[in-house]
Amino acid sequence: MLAVPRVFLRSAGHCAAPRLGASAALTAAAACRAPPVLAAPAVRGFAGAAAGKVVKTLQAEIKHEEEQYEQAKEIKAFLKKSDFKMVEKEGDVNMMLEKELGDRVVRIEWQLTSPFDPSMEGEEGEGEAMDQEATDFCVTVESTSSGAGVSFFCSTQTGEDHRYVIGNLKCFANAEEKDSISSYNGPEFEDLDDKVQESFDEYLAEVGMNNEVCDFIDASALDKEQREYLRWLKQSKAFLES
Repeated sequence: MLAVPRVFLRSAGHCAAPRLGASAALTAAAACRAPPVLAAPAVRGFAGAAAGKVVKTLQAEIKHEEEQYEQAKEIKAFLKKSDFKMVEKEGDVNMMLEKELGDRVVRIEWQLTSPFDPSMEGEEGEGEAMDQEATDFCVTVESTSSGAGVSFFCSTQTGEDHRYVIGNLKCFANAEEKDSISSYNGPEFEDLDDKVQESFDEYLAEVGMNNEVCDFIDASALDKEQREYLRWLKQSKAFLES
């Protein structure tokens, strides 16, 4: 006579489920009692009444600036005929003109300029104040092989004969000395002998520094500030709306 397995004897006509251990049984019971997992609610950006008011104000300012903005004609005219290449990027206050002369690289670097000069307030008209605004810039002529070179620290000035003045003249032997904050920045240009000054003026003219470059530097410094201000307005508005 064959022995019948006990598992078939516990239920008439059905296979009985195998008995669970105590630990497994507790786990299964806990799973049955666990609450359903709910999806997390979508996170909404903060947009209070004050933020909405700022957005409306910014929108009005953006509209005003876009209607008033017009790039100075001398900017495009200069770049069209110049052998300098303009280097800049959005969000960066720095600008540069660059070109190669044989084994030398010439870089003219400056930053954006605010159209408003607090020191001129109440003294003369706004247009005259803008005309008198000077732009600091640096002309660097550097060897592409050794890294040695010279840097002229200058500022634009009003006038038709000579549109810039030289402050200091730095000479460096390599890139490390050039970028070092403790390296010697050279003598005051006006303290040099007149013949030395004249020779360096001629050298700057030879590498491309002239009144047209100064006009471009002044115009592009103001234009850059206006473009970055408009970009700031749009970014601020986009953030407050998000």
